Amino acid sequence: MERAIEKISEGDSQLVSRVVSDQDIEMFAAITGDHNPIHLQDDFARTTIFKGKIAHGILTAGLISAAIGKFPGVIVYYSQTLSFRKPVRPGDEIEATARVVEKNLDRDELTLDTVCKNQRGEVVITGEAKVRVFEPDLPDLSRGEPQ
Repeated sequence: MERAIEKISEGDSQLVSRVVSDQDIEMFAAITGDHNPIHLQDDFARTTIFKGKIAHGILTAGLISAAIGKFPGVIVYYSQTLSFRKPVRPGDEIEATARVVEKNLDRDELTLDTVCKNQRGEVVITGEAKVRVFEPDLPDLSRGEPQ
């Protein structure tokens, strides 16, 4: 039987797309405790270099995780570099892409180029991720096996 990592080739990619809303930003602030006014207070944010509210960088980077999770197998995401290139504003549609640049079968490891772009095609985040690919060892729920 073919292993999950063997179904993945260098150059393969996965992507997700999402419109970042004010509600997403507010929920992220509530979950993380990051209540920086640049993310939450439009009057204040307009006085900054960004001239308005922006999403948390890590909220946007979280979309990379969603893209990576679409590869076959059980993915363990253990390393990520990030460079924040442009701000993401409420209402921006972000496309996150993870592309395989190296595959190590001995370690069941992938190195991925990661990029987030907005609806204008502008790069807002770049980086590199490393993940391990494990075989799913899940119960067959179609036969009524317990979880």
